[in-house]
Amino acid sequence: MSRFNKPQSRTWKNYLLQALFIVVTTLIIVWLLPHGDNVALHLEKGKPWPHGRLIAPYDFPILKPDTVIQRERDSIQRAFEPYFEMMPEVEAKQLTALREAFQSPTGIDLPHAYYSFLEAGLHEIYSKGIIDVNDLQVLQLQNTVSVNVYQGNESITIPIAQLYTEKSAYEHLFANLDSHQLSRQKLQRLDLNQYLWPNLSYDEGKSKERWEDMERSLIPSSGVVVEGQNIIDRGDIITDQTIQILNSYIKAKNDHNVSKKAGYLMLVGQLLYVCVILICLVVYFNLFRQDYLVNVRSVLLIWIALLIYPLVTSIFVHHNWLSVYLIPYAMLPLFIRVFMDSRTAFITHVATVLLCALSLRSPFEFVATQITAGLIAIYSMREMSERSQIIRMASMVTLSALLVYLSMDFTHGRSFLGDDAMTRVDYSYYIYITLSGVLLLFAYPLMALLERLFGFTSNVTLVELSNINRPLLHTLSETAPGTFQHSMQVANLAAEVANKIGAKAQLVRTGALYHDIGKMSNPEYFTENQLGGVNPHKMLSNKESAAIILRHIVDGEEMADRNQLPRVIRDFISTHHGRGVAKYFYISEKNEHPDEDVDIADYTYKGPNPSTTEQAILMMVDAVEATARSLTEYTEESIGQLVDRTIDGQVADGFFTECPITFRDIYTAKEVLKEKLKTIYHTRVSYPTLKTEKQLPVQETGSTSK
Repeated sequence: MSRFNKPQSRTWKNYLLQALFIVVTTLIIVWLLPHGDNVALHLEKGKPWPHGRLIAPYDFPILKPDTVIQRERDSIQRAFEPYFEMMPEVEAKQLTALREAFQSPTGIDLPHAYYSFLEAGLHEIYSKGIIDVNDLQVLQLQNTVSVNVYQGNESITIPIAQLYTEKSAYEHLFANLDSHQLSRQKLQRLDLNQYLWPNLSYDEGKSKERWEDMERSLIPSSGVVVEGQNIIDRGDIITDQTIQILNSYIKAKNDHNVSKKAGYLMLVGQLLYVCVILICLVVYFNLFRQDYLVNVRSVLLIWIALLIYPLVTSIFVHHNWLSVYLIPYAMLPLFIRVFMDSRTAFITHVATVLLCALSLRSPFEFVATQITAGLIAIYSMREMSERSQIIRMASMVTLSALLVYLSMDFTHGRSFLGDDAMTRVDYSYYIYITLSGVLLLFAYPLMALLERLFGFTSNVTLVELSNINRPLLHTLSETAPGTFQHSMQVANLAAEVANKIGAKAQLVRTGALYHDIGKMSNPEYFTENQLGGVNPHKMLSNKESAAIILRHIVDGEEMADRNQLPRVIRDFISTHHGRGVAKYFYISEKNEHPDEDVDIADYTYKGPNPSTTEQAILMMVDAVEATARSLTEYTEESIGQLVDRTIDGQVADGFFTECPITFRDIYTAKEVLKEKLKTIYHTRVSYPTLKTEKQLPVQETGSTSK
């Protein structure tokens, strides 16, 4: 059992919530997956067919590609001639109006030659046809070349370039004035626009009927696959023709009774696949990391990751965008490794990659490449302490992914040099993998965003917080120099212990630097900051002194909140004394008032006790380092007894019952502290004195002469 997997009381509600998590997540992921004929979109040209032999179960046509169908439809559109009806009554009406205008005594004052010119010109224009400008624009947008103009039972084809609009008819009349030796100025007295009206009317019914007849002439297929014909066999290279046949086969299934059954089977298969993976993931957390199950932030991060990556993968596949290799899948284990642990990062990454692979038709290369990249990301970020590690990590992940994909290409017989496009390496995949590695560089700013959203704390943040030049630590060094030195000593010792027992060294080091910042409120009341032997506690009662000592926890928490320290650092301040007792003042009070009942609550820290291994390490090291200062003689025996007595007392008081530290860890911590304290407080060798009656002359350098 994992050291972090302290058994917890489970109720039916806990299991119900886990079951609900599995069901809801399964339904969402399956809903995101491609279904039905979308599978045809996942075929990759130039790759071998990874499945068994596929034989046609029935006859079906080989449908032409959509691009070919559209090209043929565009060709028909250009050849299509919409119907327009010629309306002779429009010409008769306008010519009558023109004649009346010239014959009227109050009408147009122009010579008869102008009337003859206009009558002949209007007849010519109306015989060719005037079309409404809106209808002309529609024809031009549809790339229509000519129209079918009919009158009665007769029809003729007229190019739209020969048709007039009201504007072009007006311009045509004026353009012919010079050839008839007529004056433009005189003709402008007449408003010709009132005699120019469209005489071509669009016949929607006949045009629609004609278009449907032409569309029916389109042949959507380019051949037929007969029942029993071999479509493709395992290892065959997928070509454009193969893709078209497979797409046609999938679409043909919709016309057979087996299509609905096959769709149900596909859906059931996807549900089972996703459900099994999620069950395995939940079982892992129950067996090894129950502490994450009770942490809402951890559950939320993993849940979002399980949804985001399949969603993005499905979108890329459904819309046929570039390649899924462009997605930086290695960013997921990177974040989980930094905020949680390596094992959880790997298990979650594998589960996510397997879920994403369900959207692909040939997932083997994808799974091998992405799992390898995730492993490298986890390994390279096992201890993140500086920004430059992101660059190294991205480089290592990219290189490993390229090598794995290259090995897959070589395995399938593809090479860099070759005349046959089917057996030549597709360089685009290597470009996508490289670009994915570049996208990994955005992990650092995204990490800062996740820290704010979920309340996590990365090692980079811890390293930044452990800089002693930060304002809070700098103020501590000036206000309470003794406490600052004590914190530095505790930080170094705690980090050594954490490294030995496999805990988070950087976390406990940073927590140790801040654990006593509350002493800045009353530094003179703590022994390490008292100068010249002045002890202000002599002026106070034991209860008052204890209150000041206990107060440094509350003051420290308030300072942490004001300075926006992460919650994980604030917890070190709260737990480094746990529910301990300020024994010096409590025992002193009991001795001074033996007949009175002394309330131990007045001398007890508010806690809580440590809940993590790192908090337990800090409690042990803090107590041992502080007590070691009171030793009168530093020998191997006295240091060993001090360490054993201090830590065994904490164990006996039950301080570590709520954290996952083991007896072996405690034993290792004792041994490390004994060795380090012996090194720190080593006894110096006394120089021997000469047992002679006469002192040897002393040289100017201070050394004795021979």
